Amino acid sequence: MSKVKLGNRYVGEGEKVFVIAEIGINHNGSLKIAKKLIRHAFEAGCEAVKFQKRTPDLCVPKDQWYIERDTPWGRMTYIDYRHKVELNLHDYSEIDRYCKKLGIIWTASCWDEESVDFIEHFDVPFYKAASASLTDHSLLIKKRSTGKPLMISTGMSTMEEIRDAVKLLGKKNLLIAHSTSSYPCKLEELNLNMIRTLKKQFPNVPIGYSGHETGLAPTWAAVSLGADFVERHITLDRAMWGSDQAASVEPGGFVKLIENIRDIERSLGDGVKKVYESENGQRKKLRRVTN
Repeated sequence: MSKVKLGNRYVGEGEKVFVIAEIGINHNGSLKIAKKLIRHAFEAGCEAVKFQKRTPDLCVPKDQWYIERDTPWGRMTYIDYRHKVELNLHDYSEIDRYCKKLGIIWTASCWDEESVDFIEHFDVPFYKAASASLTDHSLLIKKRSTGKPLMISTGMSTMEEIRDAVKLLGKKNLLIAHSTSSYPCKLEELNLNMIRTLKKQFPNVPIGYSGHETGLAPTWAAVSLGADFVERHITLDRAMWGSDQAASVEPGGFVKLIENIRDIERSLGDGVKKVYESENGQRKKLRRVTN
């Protein structure tokens, strides 16, 4: 199995599970909240944080622009809301500086080609393609053209659509995340055994898991099933306003999530049966040895 280098870390067989805290738009357009989330992710032991970047005028269908909705900032049109929750160039410059100061890498899921050009100002070490973008081949090619490793999510996708995307992109510097695109996701729809299916289908590509469930156990199960990387949304408070907050993990949960991932890694072993030095006393005491 090949490995892919993200920042100063390799992801793949034999490597520690790479943990990404998905900030997405849980910052609600606030740089202050974004920095708090970065700090919590770093202190929990995450290797990376990820944002979502959109150009609202391109991503929001025009028939939805002027639909009004209630928001924390009062009632406003949907297009105004989408602009409100986008961080600007100054914000991302501060995010870039802050992440470098802490020693954690960051990246973004870009939902349109202009957003790729925007994020390219910061020379991020890899890109993510959201599940919604898996069949947007022009956007996938745009991300591929940067020369950076690309991680693709596979929620709401058929196996044929996944194979088409891999054929388009090639397997070099590619990572694939199993995912189910409902927020929060029902346990019976997580289908974690897809991690094994994807590993068999694409044996030379690191396979991971992007989870949107409530709770932590399924993510630990994904690691036990062989996920090379995991991604979970992070929030300051699951009761905060926003579409992704309820399917996110609070800071204390992220600490527990990663602590147990590291315990699982240590406990899995190499699958080769052996008698450990710590067993020899019991073996000598309890075993009846026959010739």
